[in-house]
Amino acid sequence: MTKLLLSIHVLASILVVGPIAVAASMFPRYARQTAGEDGHSVGATVLLHRICSGYAIVGVAVPVFGIATGAQLGVLTDAWLLTSIVLTTIAAAILALAILPGQESMIESAAAADGTGTGADGGADTKRAAARLAGLTGVFNLLWAVVVVLMIVRPGSTTGA
Repeated sequence: MTKLLLSIHVLASILVVGPIAVAASMFPRYARQTAGEDGHSVGATVLLHRICSGYAIVGVAVPVFGIATGAQLGVLTDAWLLTSIVLTTIAAAILALAILPGQESMIESAAAADGTGTGADGGADTKRAAARLAGLTGVFNLLWAVVVVLMIVRPGSTTGA
């Protein structure tokens, strides 16, 4: 049972968190671009936001199967796992409370401009918002990288490498 839970946990991590990390990282670049006559930049940002928000919902499976695996292994009170849970919670909060709303706000701003031009101030606001999103996404991705390292190394674990 442990191997099945661990396999599902690892697969969910790769197939769910990976697309969120990539789509969220790409979003600021497309958001900075002004929508051309064909609106490809706006369309790309909408698609990337849908990927992030859709996979975020499915992403609940990652900690669920992780905690189930930890329970099977009897390591729920180990420091490395508790640290991973805290970092995962912080990453989820950054995604849900900052990245996704920031993406929505940028999409709404682009839709409101609707080809009328944003002017110098609107362009500067877009660049600042995109830079903020890029930074938040970098923190989100860094947190996940630390969690992956903790999962592999498992400091203090008797089964650690």
